[in-house]
Amino acid sequence: MSAPYDDVKSPGDRTVMHVLYGLHTISWASMGMLAVIALIVNYIRRADEHDSLYVAHHSYMISTFWWTVLWLVVTGPLWLLFFVPGMVAYTVIGLWYLYRCLRGWLRFNDGRLPA
Repeated sequence: MSAPYDDVKSPGDRTVMHVLYGLHTISWASMGMLAVIALIVNYIRRADEHDSLYVAHHSYMISTFWWTVLWLVVTGPLWLLFFVPGMVAYTVIGLWYLYRCLRGWLRFNDGRLPA
Protein backbone atom coordinates (compact mmCIF):
# COMPACT_ATOMS: atom_id res chain seq x y z
CA MET A 1 0.00 0.00 0.00
CA SER A 2 1.37 3.40 -0.92
CA ALA A 3 1.58 6.50 1.21
CA PRO A 4 -1.27 9.01 1.03
CA TYR A 5 0.87 11.02 -1.35
CA ASP A 6 3.08 10.02 -4.22
CA ASP A 7 6.41 11.51 -5.18
CA VAL A 8 5.23 11.54 -8.78
CA LYS A 9 4.35 15.07 -9.77
CA SER A 10 1.57 15.86 -12.16
CA PRO A 11 1.96 18.21 -15.11
CA GLY A 12 -0.31 20.57 -13.19
CA ASP A 13 2.19 20.79 -10.34
CA ARG A 14 4.95 21.72 -12.79
CA THR A 15 2.65 24.28 -14.42
CA VAL A 16 1.93 25.91 -11.05
CA MET A 17 5.65 26.27 -10.42
CA HIS A 18 6.20 27.81 -13.85
CA VAL A 19 3.32 30.23 -13.26
CA LEU A 20 4.74 31.21 -9.86
CA TYR A 21 8.18 31.85 -11.33
CA GLY A 22 6.50 33.81 -14.13
CA LEU A 23 4.53 35.94 -11.66
CA HIS A 24 7.67 36.70 -9.68
CA THR A 25 9.59 37.51 -12.86
CA ILE A 26 7.06 39.99 -14.25
CA SER A 27 6.04 41.47 -10.90
CA TRP A 28 7.79 44.75 -11.75
CA ALA A 29 4.96 45.43 -14.22
CA SER A 30 2.43 45.42 -11.38
CA MET A 31 4.48 47.34 -8.82
CA GLY A 32 5.10 44.07 -6.98
CA MET A 33 1.48 42.96 -6.56
CA LEU A 34 2.01 39.84 -8.69
CA ALA A 35 4.95 38.93 -6.45
CA VAL A 36 2.73 39.23 -3.37
CA ILE A 37 0.13 36.94 -4.96
CA ALA A 38 2.85 34.46 -5.92
CA LEU A 39 4.33 34.68 -2.41
CA ILE A 40 1.00 33.71 -0.84
CA VAL A 41 0.67 30.76 -3.20
CA ASN A 42 4.31 29.79 -2.47
CA TYR A 43 3.57 29.63 1.25
CA ILE A 44 0.37 27.62 0.73
CA ARG A 45 1.89 25.15 -1.74
CA ARG A 46 5.10 24.70 0.26
CA ALA A 47 3.12 23.70 3.35
CA ASP A 48 1.44 20.87 1.43
CA GLU A 49 4.48 19.80 -0.58
CA HIS A 50 6.33 16.51 -0.08
CA ASP A 51 8.78 16.65 -2.98
CA SER A 52 12.08 18.16 -1.81
CA LEU A 53 12.75 19.78 -5.21
CA TYR A 54 9.46 21.66 -5.09
CA VAL A 55 9.91 22.62 -1.43
CA ALA A 56 13.36 24.00 -2.24
CA HIS A 57 12.05 26.09 -5.12
CA HIS A 58 9.15 27.45 -3.07
CA SER A 59 11.60 28.37 -0.32
CA TYR A 60 13.92 29.94 -2.88
CA MET A 61 11.16 32.17 -4.24
CA ILE A 62 10.04 33.11 -0.73
CA SER A 63 13.55 34.05 0.39
CA THR A 64 14.20 35.98 -2.83
CA PHE A 65 11.04 38.02 -2.22
CA TRP A 66 11.88 38.83 1.42
CA TRP A 67 15.52 39.68 0.73
CA THR A 68 14.34 42.04 -2.01
CA VAL A 69 11.88 43.72 0.35
CA LEU A 70 14.61 44.09 2.96
CA TRP A 71 17.01 45.75 0.51
CA LEU A 72 14.28 48.03 -0.86
CA VAL A 73 13.50 49.21 2.69
CA VAL A 74 17.17 49.65 3.61
CA THR A 75 17.94 51.67 0.46
CA GLY A 76 14.65 53.58 0.52
CA PRO A 77 16.10 56.64 2.32
CA LEU A 78 18.42 57.21 -0.64
CA TRP A 79 15.38 58.51 -2.54
CA LEU A 80 14.87 61.17 0.11
CA LEU A 81 18.48 62.26 0.10
CA PHE A 82 19.46 61.96 -3.53
CA PHE A 83 17.35 60.91 -6.47
CA VAL A 84 20.09 59.27 -8.57
CA PRO A 85 21.53 57.00 -5.83
CA GLY A 86 18.00 55.83 -4.98
CA MET A 87 17.30 55.10 -8.62
CA VAL A 88 20.60 53.24 -9.00
CA ALA A 89 20.02 51.20 -5.82
CA TYR A 90 16.49 50.20 -6.87
CA THR A 91 17.71 49.32 -10.37
CA VAL A 92 20.43 47.07 -8.95
CA ILE A 93 17.95 45.42 -6.58
CA GLY A 94 15.47 44.93 -9.42
CA LEU A 95 18.12 43.34 -11.62
CA TRP A 96 19.21 41.08 -8.78
CA TYR A 97 15.57 40.01 -8.25
CA LEU A 98 15.16 39.34 -11.97
CA TYR A 99 18.41 37.34 -12.02
CA ARG A 100 17.31 35.21 -9.06
CA CYS A 101 13.90 34.55 -10.62
CA LEU A 102 15.29 33.58 -14.00
CA ARG A 103 18.10 31.49 -12.53
CA GLY A 104 15.71 29.60 -10.27
CA TRP A 105 13.22 29.14 -13.10
CA LEU A 106 15.87 27.69 -15.41
CA ARG A 107 17.16 25.38 -12.68
CA PHE A 108 13.60 24.20 -11.94
CA ASN A 109 13.02 23.57 -15.62
CA ASP A 110 16.15 21.37 -15.64
CA GLY A 111 14.98 19.51 -12.51
CA ARG A 112 17.80 20.93 -10.39
CA LEU A 113 17.75 22.46 -6.93
CA PRO A 114 18.08 26.24 -6.71
CA ALA A 115 21.57 27.19 -5.68
